[in-house]
Amino acid sequence: MKKAYLLFSFIFFISNAFAQTKYWQQQTDYKITVSLNDVDHSLSAFESIDYYNNSPDTLTFIWMHLWPNAYKNDRTAFSDQLLKNNRTDFYFSEETKKGYINQLSFKVDNVNAITEDHPAHQDIVKLLLPAPLAPGSRIKIETAFHVKLPYNFSRGGHIGQSYQITQWYPKPAVYDKTGWHEMPYVDQGEFYSEFGSFDVQITLPKNYVVAATGELQTDEEKIWLKEKYVNTLSFKPDALKSKSNIAQKDIIQIPSSKESKTIQFKQENIHDFAWFADKRFNVRQDTLLLKSGRVINLNAYYLPSKNDVWKASISMIKKSILSKSEWVGEYPYNVVSVIDNAAPTGGGMEYPTITLLSADGSEQALEQVINHEVGHNWFYGILGTNERRSPWMDEGMNTYYDKRYTALYAPVQNKPKDFFSKRYPDNADSFFLAVAYKFKKDQPINTTSEKFTERNYELVAYEKASLWMAKLENELGVETFDKVMRTYFEAWKFKHPTVDDFKNVAETISGKSLENTFALLDKKGPWEKPQMKKLKLASFYNVRETNKYNYISVSPSVGFNMYDKFMIGAMIHNYGLPGSNFRFIATPMFAIGSSSINGVARVSYTKYADKFFEKFEIGVNASQFSSNHSLDTSGKKVFENFYKIVPFVKLYFKENNNGVTSWLDFKSFQIGENSFDNYAQKAGSDSLTYYPNSLKKSTRYINQISFNIDNTRKLYPYDYQLQVQQGEGFYRFNASGKYFFNYAKGGGLQVRVFAAAFGLLGAKNNTAFLYQPKLLASNGNDDYTYSSYFLGRTASPAYQNPAIKNTGIAAQQIQIDNGGGLKLRLDQFSGSQGYSQKWVAAVNLNTSLPSQLFPFKLPLKLFLDVGTYSEAWAKTSSTTRFVYVGGLQVSLLKNVLNVYVPLLYSKAFKDQLKTDKELNKLSKKITFSIDIQHLRLVKLLPQVNF
Repeated sequence: MKKAYLLFSFIFFISNAFAQTKYWQQQTDYKITVSLNDVDHSLSAFESIDYYNNSPDTLTFIWMHLWPNAYKNDRTAFSDQLLKNNRTDFYFSEETKKGYINQLSFKVDNVNAITEDHPAHQDIVKLLLPAPLAPGSRIKIETAFHVKLPYNFSRGGHIGQSYQITQWYPKPAVYDKTGWHEMPYVDQGEFYSEFGSFDVQITLPKNYVVAATGELQTDEEKIWLKEKYVNTLSFKPDALKSKSNIAQKDIIQIPSSKESKTIQFKQENIHDFAWFADKRFNVRQDTLLLKSGRVINLNAYYLPSKNDVWKASISMIKKSILSKSEWVGEYPYNVVSVIDNAAPTGGGMEYPTITLLSADGSEQALEQVINHEVGHNWFYGILGTNERRSPWMDEGMNTYYDKRYTALYAPVQNKPKDFFSKRYPDNADSFFLAVAYKFKKDQPINTTSEKFTERNYELVAYEKASLWMAKLENELGVETFDKVMRTYFEAWKFKHPTVDDFKNVAETISGKSLENTFALLDKKGPWEKPQMKKLKLASFYNVRETNKYNYISVSPSVGFNMYDKFMIGAMIHNYGLPGSNFRFIATPMFAIGSSSINGVARVSYTKYADKFFEKFEIGVNASQFSSNHSLDTSGKKVFENFYKIVPFVKLYFKENNNGVTSWLDFKSFQIGENSFDNYAQKAGSDSLTYYPNSLKKSTRYINQISFNIDNTRKLYPYDYQLQVQQGEGFYRFNASGKYFFNYAKGGGLQVRVFAAAFGLLGAKNNTAFLYQPKLLASNGNDDYTYSSYFLGRTASPAYQNPAIKNTGIAAQQIQIDNGGGLKLRLDQFSGSQGYSQKWVAAVNLNTSLPSQLFPFKLPLKLFLDVGTYSEAWAKTSSTTRFVYVGGLQVSLLKNVLNVYVPLLYSKAFKDQLKTDKELNKLSKKITFSIDIQHLRLVKLLPQVNF
């Protein structure tokens, strides 16, 4: 008993020493009356704030947060941040879904006060005080206000008549020793508010269930909720499966009562107030006895369809409260409430004594979310750090205790793993954190919330910070670490601690200098030097233990083209995440059609950096395939083929803050081709058909340098490329750009602009025509660098040689990238291609169609291509200067496969097609492209984009 008393006295002494040394904070006591209008989704309210100036400074103004104005239009910090994080739902939302606060009329001590707009943010105003507020003095701030609630885009608002009323009232910004902390509302980055008391009266239709911060004061409402609780216990989930489809109860609107009610909530020592109202809520209630002997009330409110998952929610809340009370400090309030979020999003958001959350439908997921969000009562609610400045002190500390909770209550079970889970790490966040280290895309733990990338906010502020807490625990020992945390809690509860405050407590209690440990908060990368990895063979793929092994993966590989037919072989590679600097892939395949060994191979070395450039890559690509087939005079199959070896160097520049990627690459294509030669007729044949009897070998080269800019943002993404090519006897300049204009209701307009200039070098090269740009979309022969995939590279309806049967659907494939992209193939009419010995220019447009045109979503678009070329502008030219093609486009597999149906085109094309009745059929004019080369990892796996 004496030891316990001495320990308590020591902690009390230390706590007061930490809390009182040069520390002060303002106090704000609120009284608010508010009425909900659930027809126009608005609030009418009046608030009174007793503002205590506990600072040593005389104040002449107070910054006020009017955060509902974050939803006013698309020119707010909230809107800008969503766009930066690739969300366009708010930007394109209808006016009826936006929100705002107005009808403000500030008075200070009953004297009218004026406000000034913040120079940058619509959701902040400066309240000018009629008289200076001296240190130690108090003023009363009063105002009426009206809030138009937005659709719930972020934490608060409404979804139909389900209301999440958060950040809804005018509140003073924090003023502390570093000055004012006025800040706009944002989605990534939480809150920093003054502590005080709240007395809130809410008026709304009588049949709403209301959950709110603090203790309910209205006895009649308490009785009604008890009845709801009894009804919930007798609720049978099977009732939701009746023929009347009452399972839709979660979305069917229940009429509001004509009668209204007013209920009251009070709470002291908090810095925010949130409330939630829904007519559908089921209710569960219980009490919990804490070690001190205090009894607190527990509440769970959830939608009826979630009954099976939420039936154990109260016991989950109990375990969370008891564990944190033991590890950190006893829960100081008398109520804890957990609310099921009507919004279809995972995770949750915490407020003092109450949290809004949703899970993926399993009890395990619900327990994890409840534990995390209830834990925020300590790290956010009671220890009110500035989450914009040090988000890790909230999220990281809380995540550390999540892991202790899981180890205690839900240890990892050695369950049988399926094919995928065997190859994937158990902790995805730690895995992707290692990926961020590898790419040098991580950020220091001490980064402010607005400077974190969206991905790093989760990986660093949560995961890495929790690992840092575990590191601190390991350095101090569990007993000392827990003593540090309890002392920190007692010293700084209901206050605003900083990193330095936490460090001072940790060093004082442990008696150690922790300078080096805390210095890690400001460093990037892993703390320990990576261990040497062993090579390990894996089937298909494996990224499970990439901290230990460099995997070499082996899996089946298949391919197909018209000449080699099916190709079967193996894919051998060491690609993976985080991956090695040295990477290779090889896909040797046996071709059934040509009885040859084909495939692709790549070897590269990448150096990552984080100062002058992002990464530097050097390597070589190689490939070999058949490109045509025929019969010789004896009836034996003979195949044209090619190989290419392409050494390359790429330099990726540092990304700017807008997520724009740019890079410079140099490639030298060394191409070898075996082409048909020695044509002859069959002996004794009267046919005029000539057959190739041998192959002629040739080689050529193209040097290419490209500068690329790419922005994969969701709103108005674009990419540009400037390219120079040079080979024997020619040069060529290519410039292309794509820009996507989003439509408000989905889809958009894609604009591609292309231009190319061509010229000869030295003596005229008879093969230089191969490299001339043209307006019509390219065929396989035009792909002179062999950079695209073609079913039949030389397939064409123009050549009807029986020995070379090379027509069919493959003759309708096109390539857009290296030409004007007009979507027709007119191989048989050489004069229609738009080949130029000087220059070509084109614009390609495609637009999605309004979704309401069809009963279900169709990948249907309209396209229009317009182009011109040098020769059409000559004085002696008899052709039109501009040609066009337009029609329907079907885009599949994320635009990898596109089918084009031309419906209108220039007269010149019409006239020539009329001369060939067969090729003038619509089915023969349809073309398609297969753009595998456009697939990028960042599009397939957005989680690797930091």
